[in-house]
Amino acid sequence: MSADLPPEGRDGLEPAETRPDGARAADLADEDALTRAAASALARAREAARAKGLRPGSRPAPRRRRRTEAVFSGTSDDARDPRALGDQMDRLLLDRGWKVDVAAGSVMGRWPVIVGPDVAQHCAPVTFEDGILTVRADSTAWATQLRLMLPAILERCAAEAGVGVVTEVKITGPSAPSWSRGLRRARGQGPRDTYG
Repeated sequence: MSADLPPEGRDGLEPAETRPDGARAADLADEDALTRAAASALARAREAARAKGLRPGSRPAPRRRRRTEAVFSGTSDDARDPRALGDQMDRLLLDRGWKVDVAAGSVMGRWPVIVGPDVAQHCAPVTFEDGILTVRADSTAWATQLRLMLPAILERCAAEAGVGVVTEVKITGPSAPSWSRGLRRARGQGPRDTYG
């Protein structure tokens, strides 16, 4: 079939030069141009990789995926770490403004620890308002004794509840029973110092 082709070739151009292995020179020139273009593209890609800090032949960094499972924080403190119950309670008391009320409640609840069990048998805290702790004693003798112990009691309250929670301790004696009964009463001397 090649015998009936014109000498210019099939496409009507001049006869193509052929090498002894049968390859055409135009095809070889196209192959060389493609090889040079591929080499220059590879060089540009390597240069871009070096600019990004990658080494040729190294694996690319894996893409980060969103985690749906639990994440652990490691050894450093983090907001996700569990906290002690006491720390959480302190935070709650400070946020709600209950710190002073709870401290006053601890003074009233731990009264035997603050003054000692022997003294606590003869006196008890009654009220706590605006930093003033009111204590009622069994007798006037114990009320006098507590007034003498007042600096030590204030110091123990400050150590137990915090400085400035209890600013003053008011000590009262026993309350005598009321002798006035009924609609009509006669004024008299009333009870003397027989109840203390």
